[in-house]
Amino acid sequence: MTDQPLHYKTLSAVAAQIAQGDLNSVDVTGALLARIDHLEPRLHAYIAVMREQVLAAAAQADVLRDQGKMQGPLHGVPIAVKDLCHKAGWVTTAGHSFRKKAIADFDATVVSRLEASGAILLGKLATTEGAMVGYHRDFQVPRNPWGDLDRWPGVSSGGSGVATAAGLCFASLGTDTGGSIRFPSAVNGIVGLKPTWGRVSRHGVLDLGPTLDHIGPMTRSVRDAARVLGVIAGHDNKDPTSLADAVPDYEVEMEKGVQGLRIGWDKDFATRDVEAHVAEAVSQAVSRLASLGAEIVDIKVPLLEADEVAAWGVIAASEAAAVHEATFPSQADAYGTYFHGFLSEGRSASAVDLAKAVFARKRAAGRMAPVFHGIDVLACPTLASESFRYNPEDAYGGLDTSKGTIAGVPLAWFARSSRFITVWDYNGYPTLTLPCGFSPEQIPLSLQLVSAPLNEAALLKAGYAFEQASEFHTQHPSLA
Repeated sequence: MTDQPLHYKTLSAVAAQIAQGDLNSVDVTGALLARIDHLEPRLHAYIAVMREQVLAAAAQADVLRDQGKMQGPLHGVPIAVKDLCHKAGWVTTAGHSFRKKAIADFDATVVSRLEASGAILLGKLATTEGAMVGYHRDFQVPRNPWGDLDRWPGVSSGGSGVATAAGLCFASLGTDTGGSIRFPSAVNGIVGLKPTWGRVSRHGVLDLGPTLDHIGPMTRSVRDAARVLGVIAGHDNKDPTSLADAVPDYEVEMEKGVQGLRIGWDKDFATRDVEAHVAEAVSQAVSRLASLGAEIVDIKVPLLEADEVAAWGVIAASEAAAVHEATFPSQADAYGTYFHGFLSEGRSASAVDLAKAVFARKRAAGRMAPVFHGIDVLACPTLASESFRYNPEDAYGGLDTSKGTIAGVPLAWFARSSRFITVWDYNGYPTLTLPCGFSPEQIPLSLQLVSAPLNEAALLKAGYAFEQASEFHTQHPSLA
């Protein structure tokens, strides 16, 4: 790996240098705060940066380090979290105008676990309203740092994707209900890990669709994703849906290599109706894994039926309507255009509509399960194309039938990638998204790896092996 400027170093490299005394957390944190000051007026990745608290925490981290009291594997490293995660004394907006003064009185479990491991929490990262597609007009829309800042930054974890890609934090947390870790990780050229549903506690993280919501790390390397997941994963008595299974040492497992690892490959599934440069990049990534010792297994991946695709909107909107029952429709005027419409759809769905959607979800998940009987990992694109050019002003709107867009996103663009996205939220399977190339215009492309529940270690093995045999993760936006 070529030497990187401090802000583009990996979390694990910076953590090692802080632990060894070669870097101080105060200096590292100060450097990132200065970079945020310089770039945030252009990128709009953060909703809030808590400067005084951040510098005090960094100073304390250095004191503890010097006393030989290292807190954990993230000691002294500045990171940030999506503004769905409660931090006591800090506002959690979830992108809602009416929550701009909603100060949390407790920490989300993921926040307490990050800080217990020594992480320095820089602030809260921008999210779409309610963690869906559109933004409320009271908030700025994040700008993708690649190209001319005119590319879509991804859906609700867009702030996390932009901040991580632009070197405004060493790692971030995102959430994924229908692709919101994977979309922004892919289009911003970073690593995103959507864990098994229930692997990470949702306590203190504001819901969108509770049976679909996943929380996971967004980083600039596979090792960093493994490290952060190891910190935040595990059962939490405050979240009865969290899984009780033991958490492995993901970094140790990751380094065991891919010799004999069975990677499923369905060429038609992975390359049909996909941009040629995406198909080529993903195919080459699979060939690279084969050259490293993985066994490539030809498989057939079932396609979702039309009603199975449509079921996501019914389920997510209905669950969101239940989550927002206390404020919608009683405070309907406080909601932005897109999310207002989304909640209205959820409230208008009948019990029969929802039951049919649940049946379709279960059917889709059931037909997908046999795919993993003879493989460890499925390889496919994360998205069918690179990020598109769009007007951030459109992100404040709703459905525009004349343009075929929703909150500025072409519906056809979403539709092309749905087979790579939706079902893994339906069944809660873990996924790893990582850079695998660039488009002709030098916009990042992304490989997605999927495994059966609680097999994140297999994803990390494959992702780490590919990453070490390539240099895509070492290339960053210039932001000249």
